[in-house]
Formats: sequence, C-alpha cells, structure tokens
Amino acid sequence: MSIRYLHLDVFAATAGGGNHLGVVTDATGWTDARMQAFARWTNLVETTFLLPPSQPGASYRVRIFTPHKEIPFAGHPSIGSAHAVLLCGLAEPVDGVLWQECGAGVLPIRVEGEGDARQLLLKSPRSLVEKTGRDAHPLIDDALAGIGLGKLPPAFVSGGRHWWLAECADEASLRQWKPDHGAIGALAKATDSMGLCAFARSSHPDYQLVVRALPAGVGIVEDPASGAANGLIAAYIAHAEPDGPLAHGYVVSQGREIGHDASLTVRIDGDTVWIGGHTNTIIDGTLHWRNYD
Repeated sequence: MSIRYLHLDVFAATAGGGNHLGVVTDATGWTDARMQAFARWTNLVETTFLLPPSQPGASYRVRIFTPHKEIPFAGHPSIGSAHAVLLCGLAEPVDGVLWQECGAGVLPIRVEGEGDARQLLLKSPRSLVEKTGRDAHPLIDDALAGIGLGKLPPAFVSGGRHWWLAECADEASLRQWKPDHGAIGALAKATDSMGLCAFARSSHPDYQLVVRALPAGVGIVEDPASGAANGLIAAYIAHAEPDGPLAHGYVVSQGREIGHDASLTVRIDGDTVWIGGHTNTIIDGTLHWRNYD
C-alpha cells in the first residue's frame, strides 16, 4: 500500500534554509525494524513516523528515528511532524494547541496563524543548570579555544538532553569562529552530552541572538537549526537574567555558517519556554517501501 511521504524544511527563514525532516504520514503496521531501516535509507538526521495516539488527550503519536536509533524527543522533528499532521488533516488543534505523544510524554504545540504565515511552537522540557564557569570541567577551555566569551559563564544544562552552553563576545567572532571539533567531541564524550552550543547577542533588526550548535556527541559536526538546544539556551538566559532584555523572548538566527538560514522564535512565559518557527513543504509525494527491510 502506498503512503504519503513529506520532505520538510523546518525552522526556515528562507526556502531551503532550515533543517531537513522526512515524515512517513501513516506508519500503522510498521515494525520497529522497518522504521529503522527506512530512517537509515533516508540518511537524514531524523525521520519521523506518524501513528494514531495511544494516550488520552493526545492528538497523534510520533516516533523519531536517526539513521542509527530511535530517540524519545527532538525539537525540529516535533515541529515538522505537527506541520505534517495539519497539512494532511490528521488532527485539529483544540484551543489553538496540538498535543503530541512521543517518547518524552504528551507535549503541547501551539498553532499560530494559517497557511504560509503559520508558526508552530513547542513547549520545551524543564531544564536544570547543573554547573557553571570555566572550571566546570577540565576540557571546557580546549572546547572553547579561539573564541572570546561573553557576559554569562559557560554552563552545563540538562533538559531532555545535556548540552554545554557558552555565550560568546559578539556576533562577528562567533560567525567567524573555527571550532576545534575534536576538542568538543572529547568534552561531549567525557560528560555524556550532546556537545557545545555557542551563542552571541546581536543588534540586527531581524534577530537578537545568533546560535551555533556543535553536537559532536552524536557525530554531527554542526546543526543548522536546533529546537531542543535553543530551549536550553532560553532557559539559561531567563534563569541568569530574569529582568534582562531577552528574558521574555527573542528571535534566533542559526545555520548560516554551514550554508543554511534558519530562524527560530523563542517565547518565555515565566519558567516555561516555547520554541518554534515556520516549516516549508519541499516534497509531497508517495512512498513505496516494500521488502526493503
């Protein structure tokens, strides 16, 4: 039986600027092995599979696979999957919210606007700042070699996943930085974390923060658009500067250093962080996957 398949551009500021996502819109009857085999074949950072919900109150269920394993939660696959659900008419928002069932539980996704102007925002998992300072780990200096630091100290933050966060002195130096990926990988391995996410404040009229995510802990050199990581940055900023200019939200520019152009919207309501943006449908076609697994 043929199945509708979407290839999406998530968090895109311009066409092709976001993060790739493949979505199998009806994975009913698919085994774990079949999902993994297809995700390995697409070779995208993540491929998602939509299913009917199994939890009360959920609008739909999503399973998220990298080419190598299933993961419980990730930001851009959640936003892209919600876009696919709306596009295919698989569920309708209730009071402006879709409820996504995934490995991390049942999570709300705000639906704002319609059509090309529609923006989806995901509630980030609760975060915890576990350590701060350049002395938080002996490998942090090597991972930050070649970049000047900004106002906030480096931090080790958890929330679904662990990341090292570092504010850099200014936008220009962050964009020009040549990271030592080996050193970042060593830090990630030693601390069982995703890697390093560096950010800098900006005076640009279209965005207030620039982000570079370097998830060496999962074998990725640089990520063009990072929903989960940006949720942790937002929580750290709100925690450290509750009365600061970014404490209630801002817009992020990410990915230009690797040929992308992503834009993420951050909303901060007290201790709740919402991360979202726009999604473009690039390919809307029919999937034929028979006897390949």
